[in-house]
Amino acid sequence: MGTPVIAGLGTAQPPAAMQDELWTGFFARHFQGNTRALAERIFANSGVTRRQAAVNPLLEDVSEWPTERRMRRYQVEALPLGKEAVSRALTAAGLDAADIGMFVVCSCTGYATPGLDILLARDLGMSPSTQRMFVGHMGCYAALPGLGAASDFVTARGRPALLLCAELTSLHIQPPGARVDTQQIVSHALFSDAAVAAVVVPGGRGYALREVTSVTDTSTADHMTWDVTDTGFRMGLSPKVPQVLSRHVRELIDELLARHGCDRSDVDGWAVHPGGPRILNVVERELALPPHGLAASRGTLAEHGNCSSPTVLLILDRLWRTEPSPPRWVVMLAFGPGLTLYAALLERVG
Repeated sequence: MGTPVIAGLGTAQPPAAMQDELWTGFFARHFQGNTRALAERIFANSGVTRRQAAVNPLLEDVSEWPTERRMRRYQVEALPLGKEAVSRALTAAGLDAADIGMFVVCSCTGYATPGLDILLARDLGMSPSTQRMFVGHMGCYAALPGLGAASDFVTARGRPALLLCAELTSLHIQPPGARVDTQQIVSHALFSDAAVAAVVVPGGRGYALREVTSVTDTSTADHMTWDVTDTGFRMGLSPKVPQVLSRHVRELIDELLARHGCDRSDVDGWAVHPGGPRILNVVERELALPPHGLAASRGTLAEHGNCSSPTVLLILDRLWRTEPSPPRWVVMLAFGPGLTLYAALLERVG
């Protein structure tokens, strides 16, 4: 049937705002009392210079909105963003929407039925026989199991598949409060909005998906949570997350590479999800990466923030556009609830 190959990527993002403008124009008054000084330090050390927001708090404060209103807005904002990303990915791969045999959509920031998978398939002209899969509440690592499902379909059926990751974290700003809540400050300082689509085809030119693998440490399931509340979705993020990653990341990556006759020195492209500066520092240390090894991840964090599931695809897009030539071997690595580590090995072909 042919090796599954990522033949095209498409990105779409709402308007950007500078991190310092978001702080002075909104969050400086959103955090109250003793919390404000702590929040200012976290914002300043977040590694984020600018980020994108479909619902910009400088223009529209949603922090007191009920969840129902946020979900209605999700559909309004996510549909055109997803359409733009998908259209660009199809163009890059030289395909039409009618060619797609499976459409996988990942999102943990909004829910509605009919969902993005159905509405986009309709609006873009996909075949009525196109199979669909919606992946929700996997958080920041969802792109990798999404790619795995798409590639399995391509391998089994010999037809193209399409993955879309679309997140609107800007809809989930929590109400202000005087109580110190470091987890909420961190999430408000890091998260951003984006949509990225990837077309996977049987063979051809692009990045061959050699393997997707994962490990989950269920003993730390409470370290990362995403709770549906009456005022949107609320992030729970333990400061112990980097410690858990440090216990598992080296073995996960080394075993993945060994199965393909490689080691870390062969990898010339690292697409590591920037859950924050500490996450990247831990991965860099545990994998003994060179100083420039995570430049694409740090650059993406600085320019786009943490966009949840689309972020690792944004980094891959950045690596793909490397001049004079993209890297041959790319490791994608992302983390999320579970705690779960997902990794994928890509090889440039064609």
